[in-house]
Amino acid sequence: MTTDVQWKAVNPVDAGFTADLPERLTAAIEGGQARGVHAVVVVRHGRLVVEHYGTGNDYRLAEPLGQVAFRRETLHDVRSVTKSVVGVLYGIALAAGDVPEPDAPLLESFTEYPDLQADPRRAGLRVAHALTMTCGLEWNEHAPYTSEENSEIAMEFAPDRYRYALERPLVAEPGTTWRYSGGAAAIVGRLIAKGTAASLPDFTRETLCAPLGITDFDWITGADGDALAASGLRLTASDLARIGQLVLDHGRFADQQVVPASWVDAMLQPHAEVSQGLFYGYLWYVGATDVDAGTVRWVGGFGNGGQRLYVCPGLDLVVAISAGNYDVPEQWIPPTVVFEQVVLGSLAR
Repeated sequence: MTTDVQWKAVNPVDAGFTADLPERLTAAIEGGQARGVHAVVVVRHGRLVVEHYGTGNDYRLAEPLGQVAFRRETLHDVRSVTKSVVGVLYGIALAAGDVPEPDAPLLESFTEYPDLQADPRRAGLRVAHALTMTCGLEWNEHAPYTSEENSEIAMEFAPDRYRYALERPLVAEPGTTWRYSGGAAAIVGRLIAKGTAASLPDFTRETLCAPLGITDFDWITGADGDALAASGLRLTASDLARIGQLVLDHGRFADQQVVPASWVDAMLQPHAEVSQGLFYGYLWYVGATDVDAGTVRWVGGFGNGGQRLYVCPGLDLVVAISAGNYDVPEQWIPPTVVFEQVVLGSLAR
């Protein structure tokens, strides 16, 4: 279904939840099960069910912002949810004929690296391998994001981040192994910028934000001036939910087809297996959660610190979560509690 540019509120019961959904959310945050959660926006059937904002320490990537009282208009790092937004942007650029099809040879678009183009070991690389993080290139993001042992950080310190990502040693046949990679997202972002002759922020503002009524966002850039396609986007929680609604509605928003429905469908297919029961589409996770109400299938964007965007087509539900648990162990627990125990646990039966 479509939604108006301004969210219209509905009480939880009329949206198919128990009446105590807001109280359960507050209890989880104040009780510590969802510690560090800054904002939660729940939208069902195109209507606003819950909008919660708290207070906490925050960062703009590595820049400390101190104690922030979050509001509807407060921008927040979405970290690696940025990758999922880049997946949406690729579909917009593809529809305009500005970027290659997913099955196109990847290095054909990088003529500035003739040595890499001439490497027969890399001839099998396709655009889809970057979109699905299955390039087979060496990449390690298990190290802290404060260390150059982390490949994404090393990429940002490299003289040319795109060469750095593309010249990593091949350690697996392309298309056979999923390996989490900010380098893959950087490559996709570069394809968009090259093909559209626009910066990622400018392209985003014109083709995504304007149709969705998003008037304020921030996209952090690297030392080279290019937007960080892997982790640099800052949005309000409400606007992150708008992007989720766009995906839920197969690329349509307020009676405008912003992204081709065919791309959204392809983007959300499980193209690669991440782990048992969890898959990856084109820069989106594809999974399912078992709750008392049954199995809930979802697609999502995940980011460091507990940033989450969940889209549940079978429930006509969008959940956007912002949090400040950056680089800490078990940071995945608070947003999981909010999504599974609070939101899905409050579904009326």
